Amino acid sequence: MILKPNQREQILPLPVVLITTVSSQGIRNAAPWSNFTPILRPLEEVILASWIKRDTLENIRRTGEFVVNIPQMGMEDAIMICARSYPPGVDEFLEAGLEPHPSTKVKAPGIEGCLAWAECVLEEELVREKFVLIIGKVVHLEVDERFFDADGSMDFQRARPLSVMLGKDGMSFTYPAFSGRYAEYREMFQASAARRKG
Repeated sequence: MILKPNQREQILPLPVVLITTVSSQGIRNAAPWSNFTPILRPLEEVILASWIKRDTLENIRRTGEFVVNIPQMGMEDAIMICARSYPPGVDEFLEAGLEPHPSTKVKAPGIEGCLAWAECVLEEELVREKFVLIIGKVVHLEVDERFFDADGSMDFQRARPLSVMLGKDGMSFTYPAFSGRYAEYREMFQASAARRKG
């Protein structure tokens, strides 16, 4: 089967995060995002892609900050409410029945019930004709200790962080499951080490 190139998002699970911002008038905004990823370990930066006209983008530009919230299974309905197109003066927290989680380094609140909160400041934006890439620096990272060990690793089978598989007419919410294979990072370097010895 051959797919159209613009169906590329249908071939892999995408993350689901909620980006929270506050407008210059103090209106809270919460928007779901799948075009989001950390940038290379061990850097502190993240990147998200945005359409040119988004309230979230405008808020980030004006305030220079945002929070990346990691929702868990059970928050799907709230996520879909936040996905609706509201006028700029509407508080999505109120529309979706979300409770604010206090932030430490930025003014925008996080969302209670999420697994983690990454407070970010705007580092750079790359503008293209139809979209903008926002690069943010994580200045404060907090997690719900019930789902993380002492090293900060998530027990994802208990936490059930959301991801999504997109289709032609809609999306299916998913969450990760253990395949039965655990690999240490050092395995990636064993072959090159063997070549150096040989």
